[in-house]
Amino acid sequence: MAHESSRYQVAIAEPPISAFLFNDTRLAPFWLIVRLYAGYEWLMAGIEKLGNPVWTGPKAGTAIAGFVAGALKKTTGDHPDVTGWYAAFLQGVVLPNAALWSWLITLGEIAVGIGLILGLFTGIAAFFGGFMNANYLLAGTVSTNPILFILATWLVLAWRVAGYWGVDRWLLPALGVPGHPGALFRRGAAGPAPGRLADATR
Repeated sequence: MAHESSRYQVAIAEPPISAFLFNDTRLAPFWLIVRLYAGYEWLMAGIEKLGNPVWTGPKAGTAIAGFVAGALKKTTGDHPDVTGWYAAFLQGVVLPNAALWSWLITLGEIAVGIGLILGLFTGIAAFFGGFMNANYLLAGTVSTNPILFILATWLVLAWRVAGYWGVDRWLLPALGVPGHPGALFRRGAAGPAPGRLADATR
C-alpha cells in the first residue's frame, strides 16, 4: 500500500522567482528593512502598553474591556465588521479575562518586535505578529494591521533568509529545522558555515 501511494507523490519544483524572493541571501538587505519596520511598529506598540495603568497597571484590563465593547457594537447591520463567532469569542473568553489578555498582548507585541528587529526566530516572530494582526482585523480594527499582516506573511515565506542579517544567520544552522538537525544536535558533525544558511535550512 505504501509502495502504491508513493507512486503518486509528485514534488513540484520551486519557481525561480519564488526561490529568488524567499530563499536568496542577496535579498537579505531588503528583508532587513522589512523586519526593522515591522519590528519597530510592534515594539513601540508593546512598550506604550507596558506600565500603562489601563493595560498593565492597577486598572489592567480596562482598555481591553473597552476594546471588546467597541468590537461588539460592530456586529450589527447588513454587513457587520465583526462576525458572530468572533464576537462570541471576545465576549466569552477575552472579556472575562481582560487583565490576563492585557498582559499577553503587551508582552506578545514586545516579543514579536524584539524578535523581528534582532532577526531572532524571524519566521516564528512574524507568524505570531501576523496572528495578532488577524485578530485585530477580526475585531474590526484596521489602522496599520493590513500592512503589518502583509509584511508578516512575506516574512514567514522568507523565513530562511529574512533573518540572515540577524541572529538567525548563526542560530538556524546551529539548531536546524524539523527533520534536519543543526550542528548542536549532530554528534561529531561539523556545523555549516554561517554563509551556508540557505543550504542548512533548505
